Amino acid sequence: MSVDLLYSDVEESLRGSVRSLLSARLTPESVMARYDGGDDHASLWKSLATDLGLAALLVPEDRGGAGASAREAAVIMEELGRRVAPVPYFSSAVLATITLVEAGETDMLADLASGERTAALAVPLSSTANSLVLTVDASNDHQNSGSLNGSVTSVADAGTADVFVVPAALPEGGMALYLVDRGAVTVDSVVSFDMTRPLGDLTFEDAPGIRVAEGKPAAKAVESALRHGAALLASEQLGIAQWCLDTTLEYVKGRYQFGRPIGSYQALKHRLADLWLEVGTANAAARYAADCLAQGSDDTDVAVSVAQAYCSDVAVKAAEEAIQLHGGIGMTWEHPVHLYLKRAKADQIAMGTPDQHRAHLAELLDLPAS
Repeated sequence: MSVDLLYSDVEESLRGSVRSLLSARLTPESVMARYDGGDDHASLWKSLATDLGLAALLVPEDRGGAGASAREAAVIMEELGRRVAPVPYFSSAVLATITLVEAGETDMLADLASGERTAALAVPLSSTANSLVLTVDASNDHQNSGSLNGSVTSVADAGTADVFVVPAALPEGGMALYLVDRGAVTVDSVVSFDMTRPLGDLTFEDAPGIRVAEGKPAAKAVESALRHGAALLASEQLGIAQWCLDTTLEYVKGRYQFGRPIGSYQALKHRLADLWLEVGTANAAARYAADCLAQGSDDTDVAVSVAQAYCSDVAVKAAEEAIQLHGGIGMTWEHPVHLYLKRAKADQIAMGTPDQHRAHLAELLDLPAS
């Protein structure tokens, strides 16, 4: 299998369209307003989902979508990470959409692809493909419907989702996937560190659900969605790190102290050179994970865990360095760098922590415990 980490012309064109829209419609001030209960950016999501067709990107063409791959979705995640965009692309157009695609669902998928509705996969944001624990039970399952009882904590974008894709345990054992309308679920908002990707706790009390898959197909659908989520989150982390590096470089070139730009001091040069190297390595790791997913490579599991284990830490380090090297202004609420640190720290425990992915790598590669 040949590996191509370079961006194609189509991917760069897609990047340009998304960057142009975000530059025109999204300001740091409007993102910070989310912490005060401000703009929910519904109109921005509508433009991204329908005008640019991002909601349909990962939906196969024969089901009304664009039929794109994880490579194109990774570019979108990079750009959303660069702007800390508070839109439900990751939760709806990646996690929920991939689950329904793999489960063979069509009707709800068409609604998601058109941008008419949004969905959320009802699993904790910290879930991984190999560690999901079911906390919702299904009963009275008949004629492709059932009643769900239980709860799920820390579901991404739960507050804005129109429908939930719910993995539930069956009485006879195994898993089934259900679609549950928002109106049948109690959603409690959670005060999270990163308010640009808000979390919610879900409670199901005899909630009616429509079954879309069961048994191994259901389990494989959720596993695939969480694997895609981990890989594409690495691209978001890359976008965060790249913004922090670029913004800090620009700042140290223009900030003078004792008559010379602070970027001319050797100690700062070394710190930024180290960060540049790490961001470049993160780019390679994230691109390789996306390329493996797109090609269905046998190396996908390894590539995804490598990308998550590495990119998570690089994003946090880049944000911390940005705050430090911006000096006093970097510590203020008015400067947007704190948004990137919050997103980076929240992403660090999403889709599995770096330690979890390193432990999974050890299992995949049959490495003995130290």
